[in-house]
Amino acid sequence: MHPAPSALRRAAAAATIALLATAVGCAPQPDDKASGGSSSSVGTTCAKGKLATKTSGKLTIATDEPAYEPWFKDDKPANGEGFESAVAYAVAKQLGYDESAVVWQRVPFNKAFAPGVKTFDFDINQVSISTERKKAVDFSSGYYDVRQAVIALKGSKAAKATGIADLKGLKLGAQVGTTSLNYISDVVKPSQEAAAYSKNDQAISALKNGQVDAIVTDLPTAFYVTAAQVTNAKIVGQFENQGGTPEQFGLVLDKGSDLTSCVSSAVDALRKDGTLAKLDKQWLSDAVDAPVLK
Repeated sequence: MHPAPSALRRAAAAATIALLATAVGCAPQPDDKASGGSSSSVGTTCAKGKLATKTSGKLTIATDEPAYEPWFKDDKPANGEGFESAVAYAVAKQLGYDESAVVWQRVPFNKAFAPGVKTFDFDINQVSISTERKKAVDFSSGYYDVRQAVIALKGSKAAKATGIADLKGLKLGAQVGTTSLNYISDVVKPSQEAAAYSKNDQAISALKNGQVDAIVTDLPTAFYVTAAQVTNAKIVGQFENQGGTPEQFGLVLDKGSDLTSCVSSAVDALRKDGTLAKLDKQWLSDAVDAPVLK
């Protein structure tokens, strides 16, 4: 005996409702508080540990190789030491993933925010949020406010600079694709073309070897370089932030990622509860101040 047509319709409707309920329970949901820049998932309530990640039940986080101090320690992102490693695990925990569920991946700095589908869920590698980069990728809310700084060998002409005008005639260098390099071209506007290096350690070697007069990095990195890598170098000074808002590092995600609002909400929560400030004090406390170059 076959069910009546009306009974079939009722059964089908019930099955559809059940399927929709299951999908809603497992997927990231809208949350108007997100600020990461994703157009597909603006504002969601995110199911802890059940996000639509690259590998189900795992959170894949990327960074460059080598991973420098004070952002990481001993070039081992998975050890939880260093500011960015600690932030990554704090974000993961906020999203519902414990340390055993975090998978690390190495991705070159420039490739992290280049156009194209990503192999990671998010990348953490001192990537500054910018309008230009947002054309290719999504960013989370900023997890660190940063300034750029100039490093030169002690006793050199560059080391005596007190303002931007003193830097114009110098040979300056920085890592390619960074805001450090942008500050040289857009703020200093030197008479000589800046030297661009694929990795920061190459820029540091160029400074050691006298191939450039000075290099530009973010301020915490500058403190580490002068304290541990080039001890006969000094921080000449730091640049003022350009524009009305501070430069910030953000976590990098696929353009239009369903995770963006979830990750931004996690970063926002860590800022609100003081976790980011605590990690800043723990890992970046030496990077306190430097003269401002005007």
